Amino acid sequence: MRILIVGTGGREHALLWKLRHDAPAAEFFATQPNGGLEPLCTPVPIAPADIEALSGWAASHHIDLTVVGPEAPLAAGIVDRFEKKGLSVFGPSKDAARIESSKVFSKDLMRTAGVPTAEYRTFSNLEGAKSWVRERGAPIVIKASGLAAGKGVIVCTTEDEAFDALQAMLGDLTFGEAGREVVIEDFLDGEEISVFAVTDGTNAVVLQPSQDYKRVGEGDTGLNTGGMGAYAPVSIATDEVVTECRIRVIEPTLRALAASGAPFRGLLYAGVISTSDGLKVIEFNCRFGDPETQVVLPMMRTSLLELMRTVAEGGALTPGVAAARPGAAVSTIVASGSYPGSYETGKTISIPDDLESDDCIVFHAGTRNEDGRLITAGGRVLAVTALAPTFLAAADASEAAAARIEFGGAFHRKDIGWRERLRQE
Repeated sequence: MRILIVGTGGREHALLWKLRHDAPAAEFFATQPNGGLEPLCTPVPIAPADIEALSGWAASHHIDLTVVGPEAPLAAGIVDRFEKKGLSVFGPSKDAARIESSKVFSKDLMRTAGVPTAEYRTFSNLEGAKSWVRERGAPIVIKASGLAAGKGVIVCTTEDEAFDALQAMLGDLTFGEAGREVVIEDFLDGEEISVFAVTDGTNAVVLQPSQDYKRVGEGDTGLNTGGMGAYAPVSIATDEVVTECRIRVIEPTLRALAASGAPFRGLLYAGVISTSDGLKVIEFNCRFGDPETQVVLPMMRTSLLELMRTVAEGGALTPGVAAARPGAAVSTIVASGSYPGSYETGKTISIPDDLESDDCIVFHAGTRNEDGRLITAGGRVLAVTALAPTFLAAADASEAAAARIEFGGAFHRKDIGWRERLRQE
């Protein structure tokens, strides 16, 4: 079997890692692979966003299955193009991907479907947006409607912070086209859970829930990032919570998307929050989360490849929950200095030879090989995933391993899963 991975980051490395376990004899290809992906596959020198070139390459190289990692190619219609060429591809159509590429579409869909979420309004006019903030007060959340690499959400503790965020998005166009329209929603207080579901458009197989940590600083302080770490399982994500998420969130959303003429086939990511009023949806994504994928897939016992092939080939899934191994996984991101602000690249990376094992996996994100050296090539550089019988052991092992990785300016959070630690210590 010949499998193409579209994408270059840590999520794609984790996808390749899992699919190689599911199909050891398969031949793998990846677009512009990073330094960790490159030794595990045949590189394809085409950018993930170059849909026309990729579809032509996949057809001419007889690719049996294409797995799309990032949201941008999905939002641009890569699945539609591949399917027109008769190619088997895992991911949602362009119209279905709007659940992530347009927060306005997503929130309106939730309202139609009766999916619990925060009260909200949408604006493209700065003064109208400010007026709504004055009416609702703070804390309040400002979101760029379009794709912003996980950084277009600002939790504002004061009205002045909200006005600054609105000025940046609507006035200064800091996020470009992504911020020309914004969603302003009430702040929800509670603990967040990431829930992945592989779906054929009607039926869903729910994967083990996880929790990620977006803020750059320990204690969840500082700016939002693409994610500084994650862990699974989450003790508050009980069987009852997963059932509630499936019945109240995933299934009605799939029905609403199908009714809108955009059935969702692929990986639906529901970011939910456990509040005093029950589960509420913070956001939907149209693909695997990063860095949650780096803990969910190493814990997954069910074959991901078989689920993906069924969906990509138009088959029907048997609804349920994917089997997971016992124990826990914790992943710590090692990032470039000053991330998520401006940062330097090209720093030589040192990973001790004895660091990686069956219970410690280093997933590469912003790396590349150059002249025999592994160097930094992004803000989030590596994800260090540790597997252990308990959460506490996995958390300690992940942090200790992350601390052994060296490059100029390297830093990591030392408290990934701190809420879980408080519950268990």
